Amino acid sequence: MTDQATRPEEEIPGKPTAASRTTLSHIMTGSDTNLLGTVHGGVIMKLVDDAAGAVAGRHSGGPAVTASMDEMVFLEPVRVGDLVHVRAQVNWTGRSSMEVGVRVMAERWNESTPAQQVGSAYLVFAAVDADGKPRRVPPVVPETERDKRRYQEAQIRRTHRLARRRAIKELRERRAADGIDD
Repeated sequence: MTDQATRPEEEIPGKPTAASRTTLSHIMTGSDTNLLGTVHGGVIMKLVDDAAGAVAGRHSGGPAVTASMDEMVFLEPVRVGDLVHVRAQVNWTGRSSMEVGVRVMAERWNESTPAQQVGSAYLVFAAVDADGKPRRVPPVVPETERDKRRYQEAQIRRTHRLARRRAIKELRERRAADGIDD
């Protein structure tokens, strides 16, 4: 049986950005705090990964695994009692990979003030089959001008990821050729 990612090119219908967009909301409690009394960054990162994974699975129509987190930015601390909203969407798709953009918002659970952005992240997911092998994903179809901008920015991040990976590989090969054993 040929794996879906290696079959000859066949047209997979695209999916609009909105088809898999989701929001995960969670109220922060005392068990989520770090030694400084604010919510631990790892708790926020798990929520980010959960929301992004749901979006990647929805978009690809099956299992998807986290391949990398390009960037996680914490803009403001999150406190106990904050209602955190993690909004995620597919920004870009490749053959079997997807970049998911995530925005983290927080609001006080007992106040009527608007939520403020407290973080953002970009993750890359790989769609996999039952054997853990890559499988093709539908192209994402950006709908709005904002979606189109996010798609273009994702392409830039992908180019930088690949160039960074290539430069590191070349550096390690040069050091090995020079007999430097790290």
